[in-house]
Amino acid sequence: QVQLVESGGGLVQAGGSLRLSCAASGRTFSGYVMGWFRQAPGKEREFVAAISWSGGTTNYADSVKGRFTISRDTAKKTVYLQMNNLKPEDTAVYPCAVKTITSRSNRDSRNYGYWGQGTQVTVSS
Repeated sequence: QVQLVESGGGLVQAGGSLRLSCAASGRTFSGYVMGWFRQAPGKEREFVAAISWSGGTTNYADSVKGRFTISRDTAKKTVYLQMNNLKPEDTAVYPCAVKTITSRSNRDSRNYGYWGQGTQVTVSS
């Protein structure tokens, strides 16, 4: 059984930084893609970033490109999201997920079969 546990969220001022972590357990993830999404109150869940577990290939939403960096430590089975120059519009719950429909887009949340509970990020202006 796959378990994903996020940490690292919190309250930060605009322009600040946070690093989110997603600790994965329950299986090997070689060949899979790990993703970060976010959901703000009253809004739909949106793609943030994704990384291939084996090769480290990355994808980013245009809204975070140049500010956020996704990475992974295969030995620790952990995926990170370094968030710099945070803006109030980045405020959301950030869950990580494992993509289980391998032939489809990394950006579509429907292609992810395992999800964590998420960690809250709040950016004050």
